[in-house]
Amino acid sequence: QPEFFSVRTMAQTKTLIRQGDRAFEKVDKINAELFTMSYGALVTQLLKDSNGDCDAVNQQLDSIGYKIGVRLIDEFIAKSSAPACRNFTDTAEVIAKVGFRMFLGVTATVQGWQEDGRQYSLILDENPLNQFVELPEKYKGLWYSNVLVGVVKGALEQVMFKVDCKFERDALRGDDSTELKVTLQEVLRENMENFD
Repeated sequence: QPEFFSVRTMAQTKTLIRQGDRAFEKVDKINAELFTMSYGALVTQLLKDSNGDCDAVNQQLDSIGYKIGVRLIDEFIAKSSAPACRNFTDTAEVIAKVGFRMFLGVTATVQGWQEDGRQYSLILDENPLNQFVELPEKYKGLWYSNVLVGVVKGALEQVMFKVDCKFERDALRGDDSTELKVTLQEVLRENMENFD
């Protein structure tokens, strides 16, 4: 198996879930409805500014999310007590069980690992950004929660992993769950010295 690939035990996964719960308790919270409505207002304004161009809005949400992820990683490291990630596999479980719980109040499931250990999917059974949202047919090209894609990319890049992240499925499009596919593009070796 590649050096960046390892297998978590059930006990390690349960530990991460507990760490996610503790991290969630440590962060300042805002009213979930206010958060959801504010995000909806942002997406609506982006759609208006781009004259309904879904591809342009998807790119803008990705860019906004990337900037958030770059900054969020500092708070995550300071407040989560999550173990240091030794490899790409570790980051998947920490994002799913601690990161999503800490900042969105939900956990994700890691599935679909590719044999080479360079790609996996994060499955969200519930996506708080989608609450109170119905996507009109004319916006079927919009990945409404695309900010999450950027957050994952920005945060992982800060801890040595350059990734591509994209939506595969979305409950707003009629799918049973939300799926983000994360693909490792490069291990940024120059950043590894900071973690030794």
